[in-house]
Amino acid sequence: MKSVLPERKTFHPPAMEHRELSAAAGRAVREIAHDISLEFLSAPSEVAHTLTEPALIHQIARRAGELPVEARAVMRPPSTAAGATIVHRIPLTDDECGPTPADWRQAAHWSGEPGRRACSFELDIAMLLLAACAGEPFGWQGQQGGRLVNNIVPAAGHEDEQSGASSSTLLSPHTEDAFHPKRANLLALLCLRNPDRIGTTVSSVRRVELSAGQRSQLSMPVLPILPDVSYGSGYDRATAMPVPTLWSTSETTSDTQHMTIRYDPAYTPLEDADREYRDAYAQLTAELERVCVTAALQPGEILLLDNDVAVHGRVPFIARYDGTDRWLKRVNIRLPQRQRRSAESEENGYGQELVAPFGAAGPETVAAGVERDSTDDRGSHGHT
Repeated sequence: MKSVLPERKTFHPPAMEHRELSAAAGRAVREIAHDISLEFLSAPSEVAHTLTEPALIHQIARRAGELPVEARAVMRPPSTAAGATIVHRIPLTDDECGPTPADWRQAAHWSGEPGRRACSFELDIAMLLLAACAGEPFGWQGQQGGRLVNNIVPAAGHEDEQSGASSSTLLSPHTEDAFHPKRANLLALLCLRNPDRIGTTVSSVRRVELSAGQRSQLSMPVLPILPDVSYGSGYDRATAMPVPTLWSTSETTSDTQHMTIRYDPAYTPLEDADREYRDAYAQLTAELERVCVTAALQPGEILLLDNDVAVHGRVPFIARYDGTDRWLKRVNIRLPQRQRRSAESEENGYGQELVAPFGAAGPETVAAGVERDSTDDRGSHGHT
């Protein structure tokens, strides 16, 4: 699939917000995650594999309230126009979790083996503790077997796909799960290993420059966004609902500081639009390229992305498949107080359903004091 960004690009110096956990706060995250993981690693394997056991969810939601205030503060949504924040750092060494797994299924299997890969499961818990401070972590029934924490690793045979399992191709910038009305508001990406300093690309719609006419074109619901090919094929374009690419959360549509985006050009049938719309879309793509920055994460660092503001991708690399390749963990987060366009409630999401146990946990288990903002499945690999 053709990339929307040239591979021979010059990366701009990172211009992102940075937040840092103290050594004590970082240890607290790991220690609480360790305590919870010890209790549940003896449970049936599906508990470790999906992390949806009600007792486990209750423990995570309750004990998130025990985290230091600064641990909760770093997980608030990005506060600058970049739409992205790097959180430094969760205590973690490159070799702590053993070799990079061959694919997400192996990672899930290891997480369920007490005494062998307990670190991976413990970090899943750590991610959910932090994500619960920001909002409601969730997963997808069709994504990595319904897991709440996804493992992003290169997989042999998928090098050229537009998915998180790819490597040798440039992963095009996109809104995560742009096709779905219940897509994440925030994404949290924890780096376990990245020896080659492979960059995640980030472009904020609040930094682009478009004419009033281009913004007007892209604010109209002209084209649908189709599911990733890994969700299957045969989706009927004739019945798909067109969605706007851009819209403002303020009454002033020209206010770029309130602009939001829903963007996945690889799965948008641009050939169905007229020339004026395609030209506006092409200019948006060029602007996202112009403002692109990269984050080459190190072990223990979290990239926190505002999925309503920033699109993300990944530079190409050559995977070795020898246990030393890049390994990230990803959590989708919903911000209950952040409202999207009312028209999105009419979309069916192409039948893709959420796994959202934290949403059902109830207010009594939500961490106190948390600050909040108003098959070959994607399942297999994700799109990060």
